[in-house]
Amino acid sequence: MTPAISKQAVQRALSGHAAIGLLASALLYLICLTGTVVVFYQEWQRIEQPDAPEMAAITPDAVQRAVAAVLASEKGKPATTHLYVHMPVDGLPRTTITTDHQAVHVDADGRIAMPEENAWSEFLLHAHYALNIPGLVGMTIVGIFGVMILALSLSGIVAHPRIFRDAFRLRARDNHGVGLADWHNRLSVWTLPFSLAIALTGSMIGLGAVGAYGLAAAFYKNDVEAAYAPIFGKEHGADASPAPLANVSAALTWLASNHPEVRPTYVILHDPQTRGQHIQLIAEHPRRLIYGETYQFGADGSYHGKVGMSDGHMGQQLAASTYNLHFGNYGGLPVKLAYILFGLALTVVVATGTSIWLGKRQRRGLHEPRLRAGWDGVIWGVPIALTLTFLARLLLGNGAPLIAIFWTLTIAIPLLAMFGRPEPRPKRLIQRLFVAALLAALIVAVTGMSMV
Repeated sequence: MTPAISKQAVQRALSGHAAIGLLASALLYLICLTGTVVVFYQEWQRIEQPDAPEMAAITPDAVQRAVAAVLASEKGKPATTHLYVHMPVDGLPRTTITTDHQAVHVDADGRIAMPEENAWSEFLLHAHYALNIPGLVGMTIVGIFGVMILALSLSGIVAHPRIFRDAFRLRARDNHGVGLADWHNRLSVWTLPFSLAIALTGSMIGLGAVGAYGLAAAFYKNDVEAAYAPIFGKEHGADASPAPLANVSAALTWLASNHPEVRPTYVILHDPQTRGQHIQLIAEHPRRLIYGETYQFGADGSYHGKVGMSDGHMGQQLAASTYNLHFGNYGGLPVKLAYILFGLALTVVVATGTSIWLGKRQRRGLHEPRLRAGWDGVIWGVPIALTLTFLARLLLGNGAPLIAIFWTLTIAIPLLAMFGRPEPRPKRLIQRLFVAALLAALIVAVTGMSMV
């Protein structure tokens, strides 16, 4: 009896170990898939709210009127500390103003048009950025998974010394997992530069906040803003005494006159309508990876210098280039399409890697149909959950409980696949559900856009 019990205990322990590995793979797959979809973050916003006013550009005076109108609409509320103006750009030709209390679209004349309603786009971004976990925890987890992709990519090269020599050798037919392994290895080689860049920048973004808190604790008396200041600039001293609204128009006019080669993407008004208010303009520089340079102005629109993201020390320029390199926000549509293609390839590499691992376990005699069914539930359940959250946003409006819908489906579908009837595998049924959800979302989206 003892050897039989011991063997059973070992089998259970191995199954538990495999389940933990499956969970890690599922999160890695989710991060890769949402990262691929969020490349079209700007386009998703336009699909979500197709009736928002659009314009190729907006005049400085119209921006000034819009800022004044938005602040006037908030009388009786606590004073907003930061006001952001998203300027029209090629990917998202809209002007949107965000305060501590609201976000609204404005038209080309600076009139408030409607509230901003892009809940699904924001949900998608936060799912990739932090797994919808608030605070520092989610970003840290995603950053750790970025390190994991980096380690898997490098260790895969070391473990397969012929991987580059066989870069174009593909045995499409599956022979005990050989075909699947070939697809996995070939896609890994073809996307290696992309995977390394994405993993490294994702790790820097996800773990950068942790590093900033550590630096603040060690050198800046827990002042996180002071830790960030050498890279992104520091905040001015606050003075809450009332004052006329800052001259945003003058700042924009100065930038257009003195730096016509750059394009403003954001206006940030700190502590508006106080004596301590000041203006920052973030502007794109052509043919640069940096997200933009920050130009600083006083309340009267006088120029006070720039932070140095475009020509400062190497660390500043590297930090400013991380975001665009990770999300593909440079080079327009061709670069976005390339990121979609390579992102899908990376997602397939993750999916096939786990399938190969499960196949090897089965060939060693560890036949676990529930784990294989659960992995099928992950591969097709996450796209189903994303599609149905998008459909819920279109049908129920901006207030749809997207996070609850997504995570309920993401967890429930693999569990139902695992603990339902494991044979035959429920893969085909889940695939049919995904196709049906995709068609329904496509029909509703096209119908909604055609009605605008």
